Amino acid sequence: MIRIAIPNKGRLHDPTVNLFKEAGLPVLEGSKRKLFAKTNDPEITFLLARAADIPEYIQDGAADVGVTGLDLIAETEANVEVMLDLQFGGADLVLAVPDESHINSAEGLEGMRVATEFPHITTKYFENMGINIDVIKVSGACEMTPHVGIADAIVDISSSGTTLMMNHLKKIEEVFSSSVYLIANRDTMDNNEKVHHIRTAMESVLHAKGKRYLMMNVPSDKLDMVKDILPGLAGPTVMKVESKTDTSAVHAVIDNNDVFKTVNRLKQAGASDILVVPIERMMP
Repeated sequence: MIRIAIPNKGRLHDPTVNLFKEAGLPVLEGSKRKLFAKTNDPEITFLLARAADIPEYIQDGAADVGVTGLDLIAETEANVEVMLDLQFGGADLVLAVPDESHINSAEGLEGMRVATEFPHITTKYFENMGINIDVIKVSGACEMTPHVGIADAIVDISSSGTTLMMNHLKKIEEVFSSSVYLIANRDTMDNNEKVHHIRTAMESVLHAKGKRYLMMNVPSDKLDMVKDILPGLAGPTVMKVESKTDTSAVHAVIDNNDVFKTVNRLKQAGASDILVVPIERMMP
C-alpha cells in the first residue's frame, strides 16, 4: 500500500488534486474535512494533511509520497527524496521592510530584528552573508510585525507582491525561490516500484502541457515542404494512406503557441484534413 500526502487546503490543494486526476489517480472520496481519500488504484491512498507537515510525514514514513512546497522542505530540513518539480505554486521568500525605511539591502539590517514563519531558512540566509540579526518566529500575519514594533523587517512568501504593497512594505532581497515538488520517503523509493510509476505518471502530464498533436494528409510531392515546416519533437511521423497511393498521413507534436502560424503554413504548403488534438499525457 502506497500513501500519498497532499495539501488538505489552501492554494496548493486544488492544483494538486487536478494534477493527480490528469495523471490517472483521481480522488474518489474525501474532502478537506477528511483525513484519507481513495483512488482508483486499491494499492494507493491519499492522506490529506497540512502542507507544512508533509515533509516530516514523508521522512518519518507516515506517508510514502508527498506534494508540498520546496520552501517547506528546506525549512524542516526533512530527509526526503526530492523527485520532481510539479511546475505550479511558484513563489519567493522575500526580505521586506516598511516603505518609509531607509534600509535597502540585507546588510543594513545588522543587529536588527527579522520576523518570519521560516526561521531556519532566514537564519541560514543571513549567516551565509555574515550578517548578525535576531530572528523572531511568528505563525501568521508576519507582514504586520514591523508596524507594531515587533520587528524591523520580515521574510515572507510573496507570489505577486500585492500583499506587501497592501501592507506598505517593500521588497529589498529575494531569500529563497520555491515551487511545488513531488517528494518520497527514501526507503520506500528504494523498495517499491509503484513510487516510480507515480513519478512517471506525473511527468507524463507535465510533458504534455502546452503541446498539441497535429494530424494531416499530404500529397507526396508536397511532403518535403511540409516536413520542413513542422517543428516536431523528433521530426514528424509519416505513413502511407492505403486508399491514396500518392498521399501520406503526417503526424507531429508541436507547442500550442505554434499552432496558429504552423497550421496556416501547412495549408499553404498543400496539407489537408488537418486535425489539432490536445494531449493528456506524454511519456518522457
